[in-house]
Amino acid sequence: MKNICSFFSSLREIALLLKGRIPYQLVIQYTDRCNAQCPQCGMRASENYRRSTLSMDKVKRIIDYAATQGVKAISFTGGEPFLYFDEIVSLLKYAKEAGIKYTRTGTNGFMFTESDSVNYRSRITKIAESLADAGIYTLWISLDSAVPALHEAMRGLPGVVAGIEKALPIFHQHGIYPSANLGINRNIAEFPLDGISSSDVYHAFRSAFEKYYRFVIDLGFTMVNACYPMSVQNSNHTTLNPVYRAASGNRLVQFSSLEKAAVFRALFDAIPQFRSKIRIFTPRSSLSALIRQYLLGEAYCYPCRGGREFFFIDARDGNAYPCGYRGHENLGDFRELTRDKITIQETCRKCDWECFRDPSELLGPLMDLCTRPAVFIKKILHDRHCMKLWYHDLKYFSACNFFNGTIPPDYQKLSRFSFNTKLARS
Repeated sequence: MKNICSFFSSLREIALLLKGRIPYQLVIQYTDRCNAQCPQCGMRASENYRRSTLSMDKVKRIIDYAATQGVKAISFTGGEPFLYFDEIVSLLKYAKEAGIKYTRTGTNGFMFTESDSVNYRSRITKIAESLADAGIYTLWISLDSAVPALHEAMRGLPGVVAGIEKALPIFHQHGIYPSANLGINRNIAEFPLDGISSSDVYHAFRSAFEKYYRFVIDLGFTMVNACYPMSVQNSNHTTLNPVYRAASGNRLVQFSSLEKAAVFRALFDAIPQFRSKIRIFTPRSSLSALIRQYLLGEAYCYPCRGGREFFFIDARDGNAYPCGYRGHENLGDFRELTRDKITIQETCRKCDWECFRDPSELLGPLMDLCTRPAVFIKKILHDRHCMKLWYHDLKYFSACNFFNGTIPPDYQKLSRFSFNTKLARS
């Protein structure tokens, strides 16, 4: 319990928990412009649609209001946020000075290409210095394959992997420890997966995830995250209408329910042997819930808290949405949302957007403890496997210093999570 309480440090936040609420989280899509060619994303440079970018003044007004409403985390996403690097840095600093602790953003890594140029080190040093000065909490760098040529071909960024390897020590010198960000896709398994069994999918992805973790560790990453595949187009949930164009109809990220269960099981089983070697943000309790959802039914997952405490701000209209995939639920100007106006119920399990689903799953038992203790006790008695995973995740997150990307990993703490076969089967 003390592990998660360190995250909710103020009396105001504890009071929210007792009322069945948690601090707000915002994902702000600053722009939907991009310079990469990722086939798994609808915002790739080759897509022909009217691009949009928010104004800094509007975002600052959102941040000002967010700070008064108990927002603890803001993520700036795209498109490619670093196309507007100076603006993003300014907004990161603005949010930090407003009292928002968890400030995050990421990049496809285009600035890491041409790493043999004479000014490469000075260029990356300036980037690292600017981000450090802005007080960024987490920086993620997209890396979608353990095979450099495959990743670079997908992204249209030749030489980017070698550049990332050269850049990481520079970031570390400036107190920034980026996270590798894997967008799970079929190419990671290195062969077409059409027409094969779920068992074959599992084994292919289990091997691929293990190879990926070894690869990013060897590159110099100290933290890693995984973005779950968004198969909105193949979903039975026809009410989803994505405003966040990261969803794609490309076969590369399309999976059936059985395939998803196999992929999530492969990731669930691969994680334990690397938890002592690199900080892995993906919670196994969330993966377990998703596996059960796709195999056994929705009731096994906690509903997403999108639209109650988690919100997505769209680059095109600047309005708030419950998440990037519920475009039919336009909530209007975020600054006009107050807690008494938020009426969306916790019922949605329609997508696998880890930005909102993972924290919803992690915080679910805690909310039960604070507001429905009888339910919490019943879950301990009747679903010990799930609760054991949840508690183990909390202990691991604490050992990872809640993935603070401004400090190096404490490998002594992480060593408590050394791989053992019993845990791998848990």
